[in-house]
Formats: sequence, C-alpha cells, structure tokens
Amino acid sequence: MKFHVYPLLILLCCLSALPGHSQLPANPALLQNRWTASWISCPGIAQRAYGVYHFRKAVTLAAKPSKFIVHLTADNRYRFFVNGQAVCIGPARGDLYNWNYESVDIAPYLQAGNNTLAALVWNMGEHAPVAQVSNQTGWLLQGDGEAEKAVNTNSSWKVYHDTAYTPCSLDNGARMRSYMVVGPGDRVQGSAYPWGWELSGYDDSGWKTASVLTHPASFGYDSDNRWTLVPRSIPLMEEVPERMGAVRRSSGITPVAGWPGRPGTLEIPAHQTVSILVDQTYNTSAYPQLTVSGGKASSIKMTYAEALFRNHQKANRNQVEGMEMIGNYDIFEPDGGDHRTFRPLWFRTYRYLQLDITTGDQPLRIDDLYGMRTGYPFEEKAAFSSNDTTLTAIWNIGWRTARLCAGETYFDCPYYEQLQYEGDTRIQSLISLYVAGDDRLMRKAIHDFYCSRVPEGLTQGRYPSNRLQVIPPFSLYWVSMLYDYWMHRKDDVFLQQYLMAAQGVLDWYERHIDSSRMMLGPMQWWGFTDWNTAFPGGVPDGATNGHSAVITLQYAYTLQQAAALFSGFGKQALAQHYGRLAQQLTQSVYRQCFDPARNAMANTPEKKTFSQHAGIMAVLSGAIPVNQQQAVLRRLMTDTTLSQATFYYRFYLNQALKKAGMAHQYYGQLQPWRDMLAMGLTTFAENPEPTRSDCHAWSASPNYDFLATICGIVPAKPGFAKVKIAPAPGELQQVKGRMPHPMGDITVSLVRKGTHGITADITLPAGLDGVFVWEGKEKALHGGQQTVTF
Repeated sequence: MKFHVYPLLILLCCLSALPGHSQLPANPALLQNRWTASWISCPGIAQRAYGVYHFRKAVTLAAKPSKFIVHLTADNRYRFFVNGQAVCIGPARGDLYNWNYESVDIAPYLQAGNNTLAALVWNMGEHAPVAQVSNQTGWLLQGDGEAEKAVNTNSSWKVYHDTAYTPCSLDNGARMRSYMVVGPGDRVQGSAYPWGWELSGYDDSGWKTASVLTHPASFGYDSDNRWTLVPRSIPLMEEVPERMGAVRRSSGITPVAGWPGRPGTLEIPAHQTVSILVDQTYNTSAYPQLTVSGGKASSIKMTYAEALFRNHQKANRNQVEGMEMIGNYDIFEPDGGDHRTFRPLWFRTYRYLQLDITTGDQPLRIDDLYGMRTGYPFEEKAAFSSNDTTLTAIWNIGWRTARLCAGETYFDCPYYEQLQYEGDTRIQSLISLYVAGDDRLMRKAIHDFYCSRVPEGLTQGRYPSNRLQVIPPFSLYWVSMLYDYWMHRKDDVFLQQYLMAAQGVLDWYERHIDSSRMMLGPMQWWGFTDWNTAFPGGVPDGATNGHSAVITLQYAYTLQQAAALFSGFGKQALAQHYGRLAQQLTQSVYRQCFDPARNAMANTPEKKTFSQHAGIMAVLSGAIPVNQQQAVLRRLMTDTTLSQATFYYRFYLNQALKKAGMAHQYYGQLQPWRDMLAMGLTTFAENPEPTRSDCHAWSASPNYDFLATICGIVPAKPGFAKVKIAPAPGELQQVKGRMPHPMGDITVSLVRKGTHGITADITLPAGLDGVFVWEGKEKALHGGQQTVTF
C-alpha cells in the first residue's frame, strides 16, 4: 500500500465551518399566519416511510441583495444550500404542537443573475430516532417579504427521490446489548447518487415537480394542522472543523505517522481488504467527512464507538490491544468519480472510528478524512483553578461532557439515546447557566416538558419523544427546574405560563398520598430514582407499591421549592398549603422510617432496606432535625451497607452536604471522577464501571459545584438579584473562579490563612450586592472589587 501526506492537497473551503447566523426576530406576519408559501413533498411516495429527497429551485436576481431573509423547516430534517454552499441545518427538534422553523439571511450566498436554492430533506420513517417526532415528509421555505417571495416553496420547485440511500446498522441494540435509539446508519450507493445536485450547473430536467401538501399553520391558528409552526428559540448548531486523531492499529496497510491528523492521501490498490482504527483521542460528536477518488465497486464501512470492547466489556479507554470494535456504522460505496464526499445525514459520536475497506477492480484513494464537530454553540465564559491542578482535568472533561450532551435539546447521552430527560436536564441547565451564562436551551427544555404533559397532569419523563414514557419523580425535577430558573433569572412573564402545570404535577402527587400513613401510596408508571444496583430498574422500595421514603421526601423537597416559587408570584394560599403539606410528610417519614440505632433513613416503614438516597432526601427536605443532620450524613458517607448513590445522585448528596453545613466535605468526595480519569475516560460516564454510556451530562456536575460549592457562588435572592458567596474549599489552599451573571462576571480569588482564616478578592458587577459567608460570619459585598479577610 502507498501512503502520502500532502498538506496542500486539501481545499481550505472543504474545512470551513458553517457560517454563524445571528438570531433573527420573528416576522410578525408569519406569527399571524400570513404564510404565502406551501408545504411541499415528493409525489408518488409513501409519505411516512423512510426516504431521502432533494429539492431545487432556480431564481434570477437583478443584483446581489444586501438582505434576503428566508424562513425554512422540514419533516423530519433538512440541510439547506445556496449556490452549492451549506447554509444551515434544521429544524430544531420539537413536536407537532411546536414545529420549529429557522430564519436566516442568505444574502451573503446570493449573486446577481442565476442562483440555485437546494435542500436535502430526509424522513427516517419507521427507523427514526425516538427523539424524532414526525407527521410526514415535507419541505417549507418562505421568503420574508415581497422581495423574497420568488423563492417560496410551491409547485415551481423540483424534487428528486434519492434511492442511493438505504438504512443500515439497524441492529444496534442487539449488537451493543443495550438500549440504543438514535436512528439508523446511512448506506449510500455512489453510483445512484446525483452528484452535484446542489450546484447551479446541475441538470434537473428529469426531476419531478414537487407536490403541494398544505398551507402552513402558525401557533394559535387553523383547525386542521399537520404542523403548528413556531420560530426557533435557540441558535443554530455550530459546525467546526476537527482533524481526526491517530491510527492505533491497521491490517492490510501500513500507514505513516501523521494521517489522518494531518491532511493527506491514502492509496489502496484493487482487490484489497483493509482495516484502519483511528483514535480521535477524546470523545466527540461530529459529522465525519470522507472524501475519496476512484474505487468503483469498493465498500467503506465506518464504525463508531466511545470505547472498545473485550467480550462486550470495556477496559481502560486507551487500550486497543485485544479489544474489539462494536458500534453503529455507515457504509459508503464509491462510484469511481473524483473527490466524492460522504457525510452521514446525522452526526455521530465517537472516540474510535474504524474503516473497513474492500476494493473492487479499481484502486481507491482516500483524499481526506476529518470531522465537523457539532452541538449547541455554548461559550465557556466561566473559569476555575486551584492549587490542586488535577481539578483542571475534571473541569475540562466535565465541560466536554456537557457540550456533547447539548444539541437542539439537552441529551442524556449523545451515543445511545440523545433524549432529553428532566433528571439529567436539571443538572445540565445549572451547568449551562454557570459556565456559559446561556439560558436559551434551558428555556426550551422547560417548554418542551410543559408540552409533554399527559392527561393526569404529569410531564413525560423525556421529551421530545415518539414513544410515551412517564417517570413521576422526573416531573418533580421539572418543577425544580422552574425554581432554579426563578432563582437565577428575572423572567416572570416566561415562568408565569408554567405555574398551573407545576400545580398539576404537585396535585397528582397529593392525590397519591396514603392519609393513613401520610406518605405516598402506590403509584403507577416508572418510579426511577437512580441506577443504584439495589434498586431494580432504578426504582427504590415502595415507589410502586407504596410508602417510599425516597420519593415521598423528594416530593416534600419539591413542595418546599414550589412554596417559595408560588409565594414569589403572589399565590400565598397555595404556597402556605405546600409548606404545610411538606412539613406533614417529612415529619411522618421521619417518624416511620428513621432508624435511631443505625442513624439512617430506611427506604420504607418496614426498615428492611436502607440507601444513601433516603438519607440524602431526608436532609434536603428537612426531615432530619437540624442537630442530627451532620451525624446522619457522616454515617451515610461511611456506611457501605447502605445502597450507594451513583454519579447522578451525588449531585443531591452535595446539596445535602451544603444544607447541613458540611460543604467543605465536597472536595473529598471527588474520587469517583478521579477514577474515571484513571480509566482513560475523556468524558464522564453514566455509571461506575461497568457503564453503558461513556458520556452522560448528569456526571458533569463538578462544573456547577466547583463554582457553586467550592467558590460558593449562589443566588441570595430570586432572579440572582443578590449574590451569596459562601466558599467551601475543603483542603484546597488557593482557589480562583469566574462565572457569568446577567449583569456581568463574578470573580472570586481565595487564599486560605491557617486553619480557619481566609482572604478573598471578589469582584461583582456594578449594581449587584451580596454577602460573603465564612464559618458562620458574614460581611456585606458591593458592586466592584473588594477584599474580604477573616
């Protein structure tokens, strides 16, 4: 095999990121349902089945415009081009009640004279990801006004049904021995693909005339809607060029150092079988882009994995020898042409990428292989450092984890599910607020879950989703998200619309109280709490059959948050009712479930099983008297007979430590994250080993707690109108932190002085005041720079 590195061979334009687009304001006419375009589709197809389609329209402009705004969406998804240049991808995932459309200014892509607008639209049909809601195949583009109306979708558009695509990798769940619902892989037969279809010079004379489906319907209008349109509320996803890592092993070929980390070509003769394992060196989510020449009748299988396996078990993530690649995959079959680029329809998550190549009668040249990293365009505005430099790795890997778990919704995990669950999302939202200062995806998540509600009043446990799943404890976390947003943002108009729904969740629980015990009785649906090995299916004792201390106390904890929230909106009667009810529940659980001999909270009144979870929620809800809380937590953290909290529930363990005045213990509780680093993980996992997902955002909680606990920066009043800084550095001697506040950055620099002393240099945004708390003593803070010494 011959291998050459030609750094200048790659065209720079191939590596350019998708241009950023500022968020454009909604067109009032469209909000009032004055659409003049039509939804269109491909005639003669099964409208709800798998299919990939190309739409095109040519327009002539007298001059290059300075502004040319269009609004566009599709079902399931689209990728939009102007004169061959990729412009945007969408729509942002929602549901049929909230079908998002994007608004972009395409003037930079247009020119005087002939222009071609083109859209790749696909419907995964029966193979769609569980996160994908759908009605039928459709494409819609609306010009903003009179000057742009010539581009409107209608029967002037042409369409081509691309049969080069077929779904593959359909047995992921069986091969991975896991729940995997992200959709199929793409098999693309190059000889059937219409190469150059998005370019102006392409001959589309043989294409069909698009069929008109229906008139668009805006939110609040019409009576027979297939999609109810709302403007996108989040920015477009970013795409950033990302070179591949290093070849870790190969067969049938001997690569030279550097490829594919540096651009170059790889030549494979005819009638050869080759396998190449590429290590990105870290977990990523990207659109892999493979460009080849020649190789007619070749087959290139691209398999993606977060980790390699031996007997379906993971080891150190850096280990390759003796390990097997198992993962979802794509297949590309080149047609023999020059510079043919394969890119999957949807992004892939991987640390390892394996190429398995078989050539036919013609040699194959790989011109390039790289990724376009994608995700929600969060900016890391916060910073954290300390004299323990190992915390820097935890911070960086935690942020990568949070980034990979954020797209058009929050994801529980990017590799296996890409579903938005309240339990994960509450933690993810706090990380977003603290590290990026960006609340837009949190706002979308709150609204998504609001729209997921079932007739009983509960939210669904995950949403958007085309399968029903109700997790009652996660509905409580949705109410907690409202409380979190209220504490961190002054946005009463936004929050007010969800209060009735929050009341509905709390009412559902109140209807399930067993008044004879004053604890929650039997409850339907999935009472998931944590992937604790002692909880079958993640469900603690009593959650289904009744009298669960864990769930009853979580309900009480949420009632207390709701009491504060509803009081803040002037609903005093409800607030007082929630406060009284919480007190009754906590007192009853303590009386029936607390075991003084063990100094631990049992899972049920029978006191047969005990868990950290019950004790954590007992402290958080105030069920444990204040003078007992620290002793209970000390026992909880050392008694290994208690069923243990996983990475997820350790977020609540830390909240309990803070409530009990033990926040200094947090620094000593980071061993599980150090263990993940030692295992070669480059993102934080779903569970302790053995784990399914290597990237799960609920395990990125240190990126919140380094700022909110170690630096101690938290809201002291709703809307973050006042700040409390109560640092808990533990054994750390020096700590620095910066976090974005709506009014500007908050910075903290701490230096310990002996056993009990501390000096803090603090800068608050102008107009923001607060309080510094250290070992029970307080000093007032004001806007600007100040030094506090104890």
